[in-house]
Amino acid sequence: MSYHRIIAKFGTNLLTAGTDRLDLEVMASLVGQVARLHQQGLETIIVTSGAVAAGRQKMGLARMGKDVPTRQVMAAIGQNTLIHSYEQLFAWHGITVAQTLLTKHDLADRLGYLNARNTLLALLELSVVPIVNENDVVWVDELEGAHFGDNDNLSAMVANLVDADLLVLLGDVAGLYTADPSRDANARLIPRVDEIDAKIESLAGGSRGKGIGGMVTKLQAARLATASGTAVIIAEGKERNVLVRLVEGESVGTLFPPATSKMESKKRFLRAGLAARGTLTVDDGAAKALTMQNKSLLPAGVKEVEGVFQRGDAVNIVDGSGKRIARGISNYSSADLARIKGARSDRIDGLLGYGYGDEAVHRNNLVVL
Repeated sequence: MSYHRIIAKFGTNLLTAGTDRLDLEVMASLVGQVARLHQQGLETIIVTSGAVAAGRQKMGLARMGKDVPTRQVMAAIGQNTLIHSYEQLFAWHGITVAQTLLTKHDLADRLGYLNARNTLLALLELSVVPIVNENDVVWVDELEGAHFGDNDNLSAMVANLVDADLLVLLGDVAGLYTADPSRDANARLIPRVDEIDAKIESLAGGSRGKGIGGMVTKLQAARLATASGTAVIIAEGKERNVLVRLVEGESVGTLFPPATSKMESKKRFLRAGLAARGTLTVDDGAAKALTMQNKSLLPAGVKEVEGVFQRGDAVNIVDGSGKRIARGISNYSSADLARIKGARSDRIDGLLGYGYGDEAVHRNNLVVL
């Protein structure tokens, strides 16, 4: 299997090497591996934990309260230290990084989802390595262990967001075992899981932390990502060159192959048409660019706008004869498109007083029918 766009999730226990502070040697090794992939022309997004641990380290607190407000304070203090560590380490490789703080609310909101997707894809096009973390200061789900679960589920949502080929969940466990390896000497690593059924779920136990490596949230993440067409691998982060070896196809940890292709997943959503709120009629040049050249739809190619829709809604795209040729997510509302249709992209700001990009529908948010 060939991977081009990779999400690498680094857990707290990995980044601290099981201590109460960030381990820069471990971080340097991980950054070096990402840099090697980057130099090979691959795209990598890091989803990182460790802000709370970094804050605790900065304040010299070996122990602290486990209540949410205290952990939020530590996250606020440590976030800068965490990203600065990544920034310095990547600078040695001549690579620019970008901090991206997300919450579940951001991705549940239609416009937030679109903005986050467009921003991350734009960063990748600039050869920047995005470093994603949950915004613990304003959102408590991850800290309380409710929804994202130590960034496992966040990483799966990011994989879905950018149509990643591979999600690697790196922590302090080597993968999914037949039993808890710390308690059962006969426990065996499961190298491949084709379906996450009740039997597989039972192996995870109920523990979020220790247990069998806190597998509950990892399996949740694997289920979400594989359903979106992304392969998932759970592996131990301290394995030598683990990221590079995985991308090269070596069998390390536990592989969860995608349950469907990314295109099939997107097509199911867009082909259904249930979410389509309007219709854009395009000229012959735009129709050809969309169907034959894999281009984005620019406002200049839009002739008519039908229906009432908002930025981030799905729209049908039809040619001059009324034949439906594509469906995609609009960067502009129907009112905005009615004002900028037929205009060159460099006139958008002048016509609207603002702009959300040169495209009416970006090619990354479009499926040809």
